[in-house]
Formats: sequence, structure tokens, C-alpha cells
Amino acid sequence: MVTRKVSVPAAVQLEGVHCVFGTGERAVRAVDGVDLAIAPGEFFTLLGPSGSGKTTVLRMIGGFTLPSAGRLLIGGEDVTLRPPYARPVNTVFQDYALFPHMSIADNVAYGLMVRGVGKAARRRQANDMLALVQLDGVGERRPAQLSGGQRQRVALARALINRPQLLLLDEPLGALDLKLREQMQSELKALQRQLGITFVFVTHDQHEALSMSDRIGVFHRGRLEQVGTPQVIYDRPATRFVARFVGAANVLDDDAARRLTGHVSVMLRPERIRLGGAAGARAGGTVSEVQYFGAFTRVRVNAAGVGLQADLPPGAAVPEVGATVHLHWDASAVHALSDEPAAAATAAAVAAPAPLGAAA
Repeated sequence: MVTRKVSVPAAVQLEGVHCVFGTGERAVRAVDGVDLAIAPGEFFTLLGPSGSGKTTVLRMIGGFTLPSAGRLLIGGEDVTLRPPYARPVNTVFQDYALFPHMSIADNVAYGLMVRGVGKAARRRQANDMLALVQLDGVGERRPAQLSGGQRQRVALARALINRPQLLLLDEPLGALDLKLREQMQSELKALQRQLGITFVFVTHDQHEALSMSDRIGVFHRGRLEQVGTPQVIYDRPATRFVARFVGAANVLDDDAARRLTGHVSVMLRPERIRLGGAAGARAGGTVSEVQYFGAFTRVRVNAAGVGLQADLPPGAAVPEVGATVHLHWDASAVHALSDEPAAAATAAAVAAPAPLGAAA
């Protein structure tokens, strides 16, 4: 028996989208010709530094900002000019935007109240949603009586209660401390898998993006530099910017790259470099700095006229500053880089994968 692939519209499709703020000499091109397709049920992250265009793209998907050119489709329908309330989308903002005068249950049920759902049904669904985000028994409290992590869960419950096709998350974990943020990353990913709703998540935190996403779109100066799985983005960055922005990297150009690797421009991750004897070493140099990070120790070495960093695993012998060391790496650790976003990266952005869990 042969199973045919079923063609399903992308959850989100951006076609040649531009966004320009202001006019004339004061004009700012916030988004510069983005083409992107996000699959139904996908956890897709828009990653980039401040001012890269990622939040503007999120706001255009939500309808809070209109594109200057291009089309935006949700579930195959053109929603380019529709207002936010006419889109099957809900948004979780960084500040949570909870109503301080309302109980937690009423905050969660607010969307149902606007739709005219009866009080008893609203309360029942709100309690079910609070249970889903592990907040049983707090429905009568006010937002000020909850911790930051709890308020974040309330904002999620309020956004999800109307079962939107698409949930937009604008750096919702940014205000949390490190331990709570890591806990919420795991919970958020599990919740998305349980509900099967498409999540579009904005962050500037590379570790957050790598740990949570099905795919990542890396933004820089209003453009998509690369789209791919976390493994592809980390191991095979398309450009110098992606290599430097996502994780620690030794990026070598021109003469230094040719001397050490034989390529014009390359990336070499610090964890792929080992310290060893002189025999077979790729380079040698003097230790200029040693940093302890717990899970690894980073050693910076002045070698062949350039600075290289190597990450040593726990238990490895750590040289002192000023010591002479020899660096080793496998040929497979060297990744060649491009000056511009690769054509393959652009193609990956436009062609969304099949819906997660769909039969091939």
C-alpha cells in the first residue's frame, strides 16, 4: 500500500515581506524582503540580536504592524491587511499584560467572555486550562500574588484558552531568572507538543532557541541569514554572522584561515579543539587566558598570529597562562563559511517541512 503525501498549507507564509518605518532620509528598513514558511505544529523560533527584525516579523504575523510590501498568509488565507482580532492568532508578551484588578481565573477566561461564553462554562474551561499549566487552586488570586513564573503560566493559559491556530510568544521568558527560565523552557516545549499548536517564538537567547525549537530562523539587519534545525544552525552555519552569533566560535578569514585550514573563511567550534603533544598538531601557541565555566574550561591561545579558543571537558588537564600548548582538531571540525546568506538557506526558509507527525 502506498501512502500519498497530503498537501497542507503552511501555518504561516511570508512572501517578499518588507517593513519600512518613516519616510525619506529618516526611513528605517526593519524587515527587508523576508520569505518564510512555517509548518503546522512546528515550534519555530525567530532568533537575532536587538534591532534585527525578528520582533517586527512577529508583530506583522499578529497584525499589530502592517507590512510595507509583500503578502502574509495564515493557514493558506491572505491576512496581510486583517486586524489582530480577525486572525486565528494569540500572543504572549514579555510583560504578560495581565489585568491586575481581575482574578487569575477571570484573566484566563477573558477571551471567552469577549466571545459571549456563559459564566459557568468560562469558569470550567479556565480551571481546566490552569490545571494544564500546573496552576490548580490559584484561580481566586490576583496577579500580584503570584511569582514571575506563575504569571507567565497564566499568560500562556489565557492565550491558549481560545485554541488559536497559532501562538506568538514575544520573549516571554526574558524576565525570569536563569533556573526558572530553564524550567519554563522545558515546560513550554512539552505543552506545545501536547496541544499540537504552532508556536512562533521570538528570542535573542541562542541557548533558548537551540534547546526548544524544531527550526530556527536567524535574523540580521532585517534579513533572514539562515533557516534550519538547531543542529544545522549550530554545526553548519551559512554565514560568518550566524557562526559568531550562535554559540562560541573561532571564525578565521583570509591568511589565517588558509594557513590553518586551507580554506578562505572557516568556523571551528572550541569544543572540537583538543590539547595534545606536538606530533600531528594543527597549531601551537601560548595560553593567554583561562576561564572556568563549570561544565567546561575555556582556554584562549595565541596561535599562528590569531587567537583561538578551546573548550576542555571536566577532568582535563588545564594549562596555566603563559604555557605553550599544541592544538589538534579533525578535518571534519572545520566548516567553510560564506559572505552572504546561502541560496540553500533561502530555499529552506521558503519550503516548509511537512506538518509534524504527518505520514510521508
